[in-house]
Amino acid sequence: MAGTAGLRADRVVRRAGGRIVVDGVTLAPRPGETVGLLGPNGSGKSTLLRLLAGVLHPSAGVVTLDGLVLDRVGRRVAARRIATVEQQVHTQTELTVRDVVALGRIPHRSPWAAGSAADGPAVAAALDRSGLAGRAGQSWHTLSGGERQRVQIARALAQEPRELLLDEPTNHLDIQHQLDLLELVVSLPVTTVIALHDLNLAAMYCDRLLVLREGRAVAEGTPGEVLTPALIEEVYGVRAEVTDGPGHPVIRFLRREAQPPVR
Repeated sequence: MAGTAGLRADRVVRRAGGRIVVDGVTLAPRPGETVGLLGPNGSGKSTLLRLLAGVLHPSAGVVTLDGLVLDRVGRRVAARRIATVEQQVHTQTELTVRDVVALGRIPHRSPWAAGSAADGPAVAAALDRSGLAGRAGQSWHTLSGGERQRVQIARALAQEPRELLLDEPTNHLDIQHQLDLLELVVSLPVTTVIALHDLNLAAMYCDRLLVLREGRAVAEGTPGEVLTPALIEEVYGVRAEVTDGPGHPVIRFLRREAQPPVR
């Protein structure tokens, strides 16, 4: 795999608690694209993201970064390249928005060093890119859920990564914040892998989709190729109509047929 650019999972398996959570999944995002991970709860999306981030180690298969096995790349090098955004982050520490964003610079610091001349401009650029420059001094604890997620993306941007991994970042956000957040994500000059529950959001914002069920990949391709009524019923157990929208498919879920009254 030498010479292979970017982050790649090749036939990865992850066993936990006596069962297989991820079963032989391959994922090779192309530089600059946004790949959506879809599947019901328990399908392995979060575990696959943690394998890509190096937080978990595969039981079989391999995760590579530019053709090198991720375990051999080194934590500091990997942390400079790969940024992660979890579903929700909590802290009891009193931090400003700028403080949180500045945490993204830690991988670029030498051990015990206070920082470098590059930290300030990187943090300022991340705040500006994410629309938070005017809130840099505001307390983290006064922000809404959507604003906190935007700060986490700014923190990831300050890290200056080439790969960005997001685990259901739109959960618990209202529609406006979901759209704003995803508009920001897809505008970033990085390769993105994002786990999502909402199929319409995935269709709108992702270049390519990988669908998981019970840890296995069952479909991969563009939203138009993947999001079919048959696939949605097979994976999610619901009926849906799929129509052509402006540049992407639109999914309309159908109510279950009413059962006849019991006599």
